[in-house]
Amino acid sequence: MMKSFEYGDEEIGSREILYAVSSMVIGVGIFGLPRTVGSVTKGSDGWVSILLGGVLALFFAWLVAKLASRFPRQTFLQYTTTLVSKPVAIFLTILLAFHLMQFTAYEMRTVANISKVYLFDRTPVEVIALLFLLVVTYGVACSSVGLFRLNLLFLPIVLLIAILLLIMNIGYFEPGNLKPVFSTKWTGYFQGARETLFAFLGFEILLVYIAMTNQPEKTPKAVMIGMSIPLLLYLFVFIIVVGVFGHTAMIQLTDPTIEIAKEVEVPGEFFERFESLFFTIWIMTIFNTSALAFDASVLAFRSVFPKIKRVWLIFFLAPIIYLFGMMPPNLIRVYEVGNWLGFSGFIFAILMPTILFGIAKLRGIKGNA
Repeated sequence: MMKSFEYGDEEIGSREILYAVSSMVIGVGIFGLPRTVGSVTKGSDGWVSILLGGVLALFFAWLVAKLASRFPRQTFLQYTTTLVSKPVAIFLTILLAFHLMQFTAYEMRTVANISKVYLFDRTPVEVIALLFLLVVTYGVACSSVGLFRLNLLFLPIVLLIAILLLIMNIGYFEPGNLKPVFSTKWTGYFQGARETLFAFLGFEILLVYIAMTNQPEKTPKAVMIGMSIPLLLYLFVFIIVVGVFGHTAMIQLTDPTIEIAKEVEVPGEFFERFESLFFTIWIMTIFNTSALAFDASVLAFRSVFPKIKRVWLIFFLAPIIYLFGMMPPNLIRVYEVGNWLGFSGFIFAILMPTILFGIAKLRGIKGNA
């Protein structure tokens, strides 16, 4: 009997989950993370907050994967119906879909704002956002599995350029900028950990996508490895940024991670603006993040409204996402939307899965785990 083509089915394996989780978490949050963490800590103490927030994110990502993997081949709506009533499950599914739509809109607006500053200074934000969303919509119009294959291609390139950026800034690193050490109050550490935890959100897509995996028993381990990649990246980025700029200057920069790319000088002046190259490459992972969130929202809506064709649902949701993203009139409002998105992400990535997992334990619903 002829063996079927490995990538010819509509299933994903543990490796695809690993890459997808990393790509989903590593988005626009890394640009301003050193500033937000540094604003509530002293010296280089922010690494402690990043580590605390990352460990918490690892645990809750494992919990989400463990919950969903107990019900293999079942959608979020199906296994939530098993745990609670169907009306409640439908309500939660629709809310999750709207959260993912808002996630996509925020990524779209943020990448448009940053692109205008570093790449297209004469192009209106509205045009940049529209073009980016059109590309994302084109990607989502294909199969969901195809998006996972793109992660396998894009993520190594993104990590390579990030590592290259860090290495090329070692020459500007001043160890004295790391002082003082361990001088932050405990409240500062925990406040920084809270800000960091929001930067790790995005793994809630597992609630939707684990229904497609053919290795549910391996998913929790893959998720842990996938979440460890952004944790290590965030730690190294923070240390390099504070070592290059110092704490006082770092918290005054809007996007410190992009600013360290400006410090890079390529021998022979082959690249005069390395930050443009860095951000251009980084758009790959922002595309992956936006496309996965958009696609997961489509899958969630289709589980509630199965008679609606995928392509028509995509064309209906895309303009709504664009309107969501363009509603904030200025950057201050965009940051407020980001804070609200962090709150809703806390609900769907941490609070709701914890409650559902507790219900499964109390009721003795083990699924196929």
